[in-house]
Amino acid sequence: MKSDDPTYHHYRLPVPNEFETVFSHFYFAENNSTSSITKTLLPSFQTIMVFNFGTKARLVSSAQSEIEVDKCIVLGPIKSAFEYTLIPGAQILVANFKDDAFYRFFGQAFLSDHLPIHPDEAMEENCFTYLWHQLNNIPNISDKVDCILDFCRPYLKLQDTTSALLANFKDDTLNPIKSIAEETGQTERNVQLMHKKHFGYSAKEVSRYKRFVKAIRQIEQVLLSSKNVDWFEIVNECGYYDQSQLIHDFKHFINLSPKNFVRFQQDICQASAE
Repeated sequence: MKSDDPTYHHYRLPVPNEFETVFSHFYFAENNSTSSITKTLLPSFQTIMVFNFGTKARLVSSAQSEIEVDKCIVLGPIKSAFEYTLIPGAQILVANFKDDAFYRFFGQAFLSDHLPIHPDEAMEENCFTYLWHQLNNIPNISDKVDCILDFCRPYLKLQDTTSALLANFKDDTLNPIKSIAEETGQTERNVQLMHKKHFGYSAKEVSRYKRFVKAIRQIEQVLLSSKNVDWFEIVNECGYYDQSQLIHDFKHFINLSPKNFVRFQQDICQASAE
């Protein structure tokens, strides 16, 4: 996601190795212009925590419900695209939880398809309100991130063995549920339930999402080479049955046709760092 407006700043911040299984990255954006800026966030299947330090930001869900971000909210897992608007003076810092990391903090993963909650409600204490006040007094963004990481250490639980195997399963030719059930001596149903409980989505859901992401990346590579997109090539290389199935996935995840995704790409932000 790029902007031609020099008064709109946005960038990713990496996380240290110690937290590589917890956060994929942090994202910062601020609008110092005189106009509101609206972007579309692609689905990432991650849970995100948004800290707001300026004027209130606005989120619009796929159901067109509008949410104001005051100090801090949690959304996710993000399974479909939504719009967010930064009005003049808005400044946000976003922590992107990786795999089962949200469960490791809060003991729950599913938040009703990215309906927001305040993290203090999940923790049953007001520690995140306290954290926001600390962060609000830190001017440097990297220092804010370091403060969040220091804050996290006492709350983070160890990763479950089965969850670690699920998170690190990379073989697209095998069924992860079946493979890990055989490896750990569990039933497939038990592994399925753990996947849903710890990650907030099923293995089948994320498999479909990964196919969609592969198509997105293929399209972006073609556009970078200034060539026209060969849709039949995208269908074949990404494992779709036909072009109608490709279109169906784009409508499902971002409510855009593949051609309209190409048209509006400059206004689309991808949260996932993978």
